[in-house]
Amino acid sequence: MPDAIPAIDPGLAPPTIKGTAALAHRAYAAGSADDLLAFVSRPAGTEGELAALAFDSALAHELRFRPDSARALQAEALERASLFRVGERFVPLGERPLRLLAVMAPGSLMVNTPLDFITAHLDVRLDLLFVQPGRALPEAMPEHDVAFFAVSESDTDTLRRLAPLFRAWPRPALNDPARVLRLTRDGVAAAFGTVPGIATPRILAVTKAALHQMAATGTLAAGYDYPVLLRPVGSHAGHDLELLAGPEALADYLRRIASPDYFIANFIDYRGADGLFHKYRLVFIGGSPFVCHMASSEHWMVHYLNAGMAEDAGRRALEAAAFAEFDAGFAVRHRAALAAIDAWVGLDYHQIDCAEAPDGRLLLFEADTAAIIHTMDSPDLFPYKPAQMRRVMQAFGDMLRRRAVGPRSAAA
Repeated sequence: MPDAIPAIDPGLAPPTIKGTAALAHRAYAAGSADDLLAFVSRPAGTEGELAALAFDSALAHELRFRPDSARALQAEALERASLFRVGERFVPLGERPLRLLAVMAPGSLMVNTPLDFITAHLDVRLDLLFVQPGRALPEAMPEHDVAFFAVSESDTDTLRRLAPLFRAWPRPALNDPARVLRLTRDGVAAAFGTVPGIATPRILAVTKAALHQMAATGTLAAGYDYPVLLRPVGSHAGHDLELLAGPEALADYLRRIASPDYFIANFIDYRGADGLFHKYRLVFIGGSPFVCHMASSEHWMVHYLNAGMAEDAGRRALEAAAFAEFDAGFAVRHRAALAAIDAWVGLDYHQIDCAEAPDGRLLLFEADTAAIIHTMDSPDLFPYKPAQMRRVMQAFGDMLRRRAVGPRSAAA
């Protein structure tokens, strides 16, 4: 039976949480689990207050790598309430802030677009509506000027459930779930495998049984040669991603990493003339690309937190130069490729991880909606970042306000 869209109740005020951004900033500054739990601790007498406390406590445990406790506390919070309002901010709200409702799914931080990292810096009030498996939506929701469907590609069941709601939503709505569904690793790779100006690894979903057969015979799937990349389907942030040199490495990987299905990908050596691998994170806002970081590393698997950016002034200088030349350099060199990616993705807000291949093409690793766009890096170490991140966040706020104007928001 199709979901009924909740009625809009202008007087509804959800329980107030501190939210992901506030806790993540403390965790990033080396806050311990005890520090985070003390930060969220407060008296809780009503059902809503108990829900909000459990929700923030779940975030504290997740940010300190206690997934079991995080899951249990989040389940407790969502049993008590489906709606929350993010209260902790970095700038105060004005008298008439834009009202944003995020439609979300339960789960880890990778399941939803982390909007409060952006909205906490804007004159935007953020409410969260959780769509829970096997449960109806709440009967009422707060008034809002625009809705953002925040569920990422990792929760396909919820995305399918949300697609008809998106089309019928009573306020302007951003990020069509039907298009988010296409952002699988193998789907993105297949879409751009032959597009001029874009290089992307060939990615194939394979079963564990098929991989055991490949290890036994020493022969990979057609079109693949060692070295190859392997990861479990559904893994993120490089978790269990490895570069395998041959059949023995494949057999060893299968003994260590259990999963019913995996992604296999050919390896593209994208190191630059300086011997380093350089990986960019770009965000697209209303069709326009913005650079959010460029990490450099001697290792092919580049992640900002393990690339030694804070410890290496030379790498920070490379990133500062990449920021300075992006609009007139990188974005111009790859204008057609970036436009093709944005057109195919077709979302109001999304990110890509990419690099420049040795042959000059844009090397596309993945496209998604769940990357964190933040201001947590020290302005003393990264003085070139604050202005760029303010620019990105302002562009997001401008997009919200453009989309909030229209006949469907007339009742707001």
